Amino acid sequence: MLTCFGLVMLYSTSAYTAQIKFDDDMSFFRKQAIISAASIMIAVGLSMFDYHLLYYVSRFIYWFSIFLMALVKYTPLGVEVNGAKRWLRLGTEVLQFQPAEVAKIAAITFIPCLIMKMGREVATRAGFWKLVAYGGGLAFAAFYLTDNLSTAVIIAGITALMIFVAHPNQKLFIRIAIAGVIGIILIRVILQMTLGEMTLNMDNVDSFRMERVLVWLNPQQYSSEGGYQIMQALYAIGSGGFFGKGLGNSVQKLGPVPEAQNDMIFSIVCEELGVFGGLIIIALFGYLLYRLFFIAQNAPDFYGSLMVSGIMIHIALQVILNICVVLNWIPTTGITLPFVSYGGTSVLFLMAEMGIALSVSRRIKFDE
Repeated sequence: MLTCFGLVMLYSTSAYTAQIKFDDDMSFFRKQAIISAASIMIAVGLSMFDYHLLYYVSRFIYWFSIFLMALVKYTPLGVEVNGAKRWLRLGTEVLQFQPAEVAKIAAITFIPCLIMKMGREVATRAGFWKLVAYGGGLAFAAFYLTDNLSTAVIIAGITALMIFVAHPNQKLFIRIAIAGVIGIILIRVILQMTLGEMTLNMDNVDSFRMERVLVWLNPQQYSSEGGYQIMQALYAIGSGGFFGKGLGNSVQKLGPVPEAQNDMIFSIVCEELGVFGGLIIIALFGYLLYRLFFIAQNAPDFYGSLMVSGIMIHIALQVILNICVVLNWIPTTGITLPFVSYGGTSVLFLMAEMGIALSVSRRIKFDE
C-alpha cells in the first residue's frame, strides 16, 4: 500500500519536472515503478530463505559495505550528484547506487550477530563498548567515506536502540535518552539565541552543515542559501488545509519546491491531500511498524527478534527525520521518506529489509 501510494504521489509530484527536463512526464514514475516491482519480487524471494543464513554472512556484509563506501571516496567509481559524492557507478549511469544503504543492512544483520555471540558479556562494560565500537565504526565510515551524516546518524541510532533492546539495564539507557533530549533542546535554544538574529555572510561560512544550521534557525533570512525550499514546503503544507487542493493540483511542485519528488514529497502530499492525507500516510507507517513489532515480539529466536527490531528502528527513524525536516524542526538532511520518495537504491534495500522481516515471520509458530 505504501509503495502504490508512493507511486501515485510520485507521478503527481514529478510529472511537470519530468516533462520540462526529459520531455516525458512519466520519466521518474517509470523508473520508480520498474524498480519497485523488481524490489517486491526480491523481497518475496528473500522471504523464502532461512534468515539464519545471515548470521553466518553478516560479518562479510559489514566489511563489504565499508569496502564499497571506500570505493566511493578513493576510486573513480565514486559519482558526485548535486554536490554530494555518495554514489557508486557500476559500468553505466543506470547502474549506480548508494553503498551507505548496504551499511544499514550490515548494521541490522551484524550487530545482532555480535550480541548473540557475546551472550552475557553484553551486560559488561567491555561488551558494551565492543558493540559501540562496531556500530560507531560503521557510522563513522558512512560519514567519512561518503560524507553522509544522515546515514551515519541512522546507523548510530539502529546500533544504540538494538543495544538497548539486548541490555539488561534498560533504565540506564532511558536516563541517557532523557538527558540527550534535554541537551538537544538546550542546544537549540542556545543556537537560536546566539545565531538566530545574526546576519552572516555565507561566503565566509566554510561548512555546508553550518549553512544548514543557519538556514534552519532563520529560513527567511537565508532564503537564497536553502531557506527558500523549506519556506515553500511549509507554504505547501499550510495552503493544503485539512483535505487539500486535490490530487494533481499542487502549485508548489511546479518549481517553488525544488526536487519535490525526493525528500520534500511529504509537503506535496499535504498540499494535495491536506493534513488528512498526511495523517493517513503516517497511519500506514504506524501500522507497518506495529506489524514489525509483532514479528519481533514473536520471532522464534533472539537473532530474528533483534534483526526485525533493527528494521523497525530504521524505518521509524527515517520517517521521523524526514517529516521533521519538512516541518523545519531539524536542519535539512537529505533523508528520503521510505517507499514514497523517488530513489531506486532506497526502495531496493528497504524491500530487502521487508524480505528479511517476512522470512522471520514465516517461521513463527503459534500454539493452538
